[in-house]
Amino acid sequence: MPENLQQQLQQLRDQLAQEPPLDAEERASLIELMQEIELRLAEEAASAPDATLVDGINLAVERFEASHPTLAGTLRNIMQSLANMGI
Repeated sequence: MPENLQQQLQQLRDQLAQEPPLDAEERASLIELMQEIELRLAEEAASAPDATLVDGINLAVERFEASHPTLAGTLRNIMQSLANMGI
């Protein structure tokens, strides 16, 4: 996994620990999204772009834009890193 993406995922984990409380569903959704990203990268499936992963990140950005702008910004950075990798 590229170092910058690994750092961004860690930043997201840190923000989840520090940000104002999310409800259980929102927290579970973000954790599931991070696991999906990590699994996708572990499988080295960059040659076959997965629109559902990108869509999931986009939906999370939209959901957290107003209530948790820092989380949304980190998710945007992750999405950009994945796009740069061809995912």
